[in-house]
Amino acid sequence: MNRRILLLFLTLFISACSPDSRPPDFAYLLGAEPETIDPTLSSGQPEGRVARTIFEGLTGNDPVDLHPVPGMARSWDITPDGLVYIFHLRSAVWSDGHPVTAHDFAYAWQRLLEPKNAARYANMLYPVANAEAYNKGTLTDVSKLGFKAEDDSTFVVTLKSPCAYFLDLCAFYTLLPVPRATIEKYGDDWIKPEHIVTNGPFLLGEWILNRHIRFLKNPRYWDAEHVYLNVADAYTSENINANFNLYMTGVLDWLDSGGVPLFVIPELKQRSDFHVAPYFNTYFYRFNVTRPPFNDARVRKAFFLAMDASAITQYVLRAGQEPAHSLIPPGIPGYTEAQLPKRNIEEAQKLMAQAGYPNGQGFPKAEVLFNTSESHKQIAEVLQSQWKEALGVKVDLVNQEWKVYLNSVQTLDYWMARGGWIGDYLDPNTFLDMWTSKNGNNRTGFDDPAYDALIERASRTLDPAERMGLLNQAESWILNREMIILPIYYYVVMNLYDPEDFSGLTPNLQNQIMLKGIKPLKGHRGRPRDIHTPATAERF
Repeated sequence: MNRRILLLFLTLFISACSPDSRPPDFAYLLGAEPETIDPTLSSGQPEGRVARTIFEGLTGNDPVDLHPVPGMARSWDITPDGLVYIFHLRSAVWSDGHPVTAHDFAYAWQRLLEPKNAARYANMLYPVANAEAYNKGTLTDVSKLGFKAEDDSTFVVTLKSPCAYFLDLCAFYTLLPVPRATIEKYGDDWIKPEHIVTNGPFLLGEWILNRHIRFLKNPRYWDAEHVYLNVADAYTSENINANFNLYMTGVLDWLDSGGVPLFVIPELKQRSDFHVAPYFNTYFYRFNVTRPPFNDARVRKAFFLAMDASAITQYVLRAGQEPAHSLIPPGIPGYTEAQLPKRNIEEAQKLMAQAGYPNGQGFPKAEVLFNTSESHKQIAEVLQSQWKEALGVKVDLVNQEWKVYLNSVQTLDYWMARGGWIGDYLDPNTFLDMWTSKNGNNRTGFDDPAYDALIERASRTLDPAERMGLLNQAESWILNREMIILPIYYYVVMNLYDPEDFSGLTPNLQNQIMLKGIKPLKGHRGRPRDIHTPATAERF
């Protein structure tokens, strides 16, 4: 189909089906359909992207280097011992006109810690005094939590020990404020467009499942004069080829790796609208350490030693990704990553024989689980072949849609599962505390009191060099000692956008897309982009 005809068809289709038929000023790929847009209960990138668009925390992130900047807090004071943070809130209102107060943050943070809510990211508040005890149910006295509203405009937080990245945490999406009156009135339905009340730069205009989420400029936002988009659409799709077509036909203005087919990367690397940059993100496989045969560390280590990640980065991905030598990506000042062993098929075979599976004999059922994606499938196929050749084992491949996949991993209904982690803040702890026994993002069944104690000791250590040394020990513990995960490669940011059309789209280490800072430069959309290789074009 001619691209211009396809664009017209898509535009008419959206106009016919959408209650708000205005063309967006900016359209981009969100990724998978969000599980929820309740910040308290969110735990994935799509959810976080939505939450940061319609809500704003005490702090925000600079769009380039991600350092903490004022948000709802116009300023803050920190006591010399680093234990008490006093946030001074600016004069701001919710989208319904009610003031945003310190009490809103106290409510949201307590809600995050409520054991009954089982929030996966409740541990983000564990640096706060008594937060962990309250979340685990060993403390029930709310007044003992280390945060309180001193008055409407003063929010005071007391930490259990100094936390170098606490201001970064205050910008994280699960620590965003939420509207108590709306939640109490509508319950789980409070996030529906007709009910939701927000305090960020955009409002939730509509949410059409499996198509798009529409954002509208919030006229009551405190910094509305620096919000340049009136309407923005975030498309929810896991079909990588369809997503790429939406960009190439001009429907989308911004696309990340969720819309970049692997086979077209060599050509895209020659284009001015293809942008590759470092990413604070590692691709790995989780092992379910409670399910045979991966309840045996020897089998887990054998699978790692038999893997050749360079075949994946060179021949499958081809965009500059590097094989992982650690879980934590390089580049954190003052930190030295743990070093994984090199590929060693002979040693892998010895470990399998010791575990009772010489040459793969007697190896039980095992599967690799991944969510819908061309690249996930191809990576799994490469590893499946490598393990068959090196170890003589058969591993089946299972594909699930995003929400089903998340449930399977969360309930440990898998053998091996694809995983990836974007650092929530620029510190090794963001990659390491998730493997503690009570962390909702663990999802491996790994439960080791000694590892928990090591992470806790690091959190209480004031000397920066000593703290980094303890975190290095922790990384080596889960990799070289236990191998509960199998690091494969470090991601790179792969974005498609035309810098002549919009400003404010420069990639950052977390590939956060911040709608607030995006500004149209030409005043028009929907310009088709040409692919010059006919053989490539025919595949779309």
